Amino acid sequence: MPYRQLVVYQRAYQLALEVHKKSLIFPKIEQYGLAQQVRASSKSIVVNIAEGMGKQESPAEVKRFIKIAMGSCDETRVWMEFARDLGYIEAEEYEQINDRYQEVGRMLQGIVKRYVTLQEAAR
Repeated sequence: MPYRQLVVYQRAYQLALEVHKKSLIFPKIEQYGLAQQVRASSKSIVVNIAEGMGKQESPAEVKRFIKIAMGSCDETRVWMEFARDLGYIEAEEYEQINDRYQEVGRMLQGIVKRYVTLQEAAR
């Protein structure tokens, strides 16, 4: 299954674009700190989904990359929490982004469960 067709990829990609754009308005002092971190972690989700799904012949590898994406999803949520608490984004914006990342995380968990089942069936 090509990764671009996955709803989770599409949602994570759109979120990464939004987070990137929002981070551009962070103060100049944060452009090489918090802003850079949030841009990197949000894009890491998308990249790891693509890389993992490219390893279809190995359910264990798919699972490994999707778990990395899950970690990046949580990391992004924490960075955005810092952005909210530092006053760089509004609480309502944070809640909307956080909810969407929670949804992406649940979708990624579903992929992991699917590939765990495939691993067990292959034994």
